[in-house]
Amino acid sequence: MPHEHAHCAKEYNAAVKILALDTSTDLCSVALLDQNQVDARDVIAGQRNSELLLPMVDGLLRDHGLTVNQVDAIAFGSGPGSFTGLRIACGVAQGMAFGAGVPIVAVGTLLALAEASLAERAVCCLDARMGEVYHAAYEKSGDDWTEIDAPGLYKPFQVPPLTGAQWTGCGSGFAVHGDALRAVYAASVDRVAADLVPHARQIASVAARQVAAGRTLDAALAVPIYVRDKVALRVDER
Repeated sequence: MPHEHAHCAKEYNAAVKILALDTSTDLCSVALLDQNQVDARDVIAGQRNSELLLPMVDGLLRDHGLTVNQVDAIAFGSGPGSFTGLRIACGVAQGMAFGAGVPIVAVGTLLALAEASLAERAVCCLDARMGEVYHAAYEKSGDDWTEIDAPGLYKPFQVPPLTGAQWTGCGSGFAVHGDALRAVYAASVDRVAADLVPHARQIASVAARQVAAGRTLDAALAVPIYVRDKVALRVDER
């Protein structure tokens, strides 16, 4: 199981309660941020996300003596990632948010990787199968992140170049396509954390800042990010 870092949560209102879930990879994770503390649970689910996710959420809330309508927002890992997994997390988050009358926060899985890196500059790559990676790059800006490269789908040797040095490479893309990515980023990436995975723990901490900034969604507007769709439009042009 990848080692997860606890994230300092001092920058947002201590009263905020965030329920977070992520099923974008084989790891099914849930987290509750309450009073600046994050309690997270995870299990390698494979194809069993749909049967495991709700019982994990119920158990987490029960252990804290809370119901869904007592949280300030429900956050989910919105992608990119497993097509089925993203639909499960989005659907469960929407269902709970509708029922409880609370808003939703959609947090990108690559942004969650950046949050987990504890770095100032993070280039995040998830293995997308079919010889491709989901890629994005972020730079720390105060307590939040500035998007340098938006999430996209690339062949590992065609990822966008980075400017400057001291970048941390995060995610399974570096485990599966490390040689190609290191070749592209030889002058930029000086640390690699290939074992980091999107996790509800970091989705909760990112979401708390978004709630504090008023960046929430009505449940009906929550949608996953499918970057492969955009690439599919170009197949005929190749």
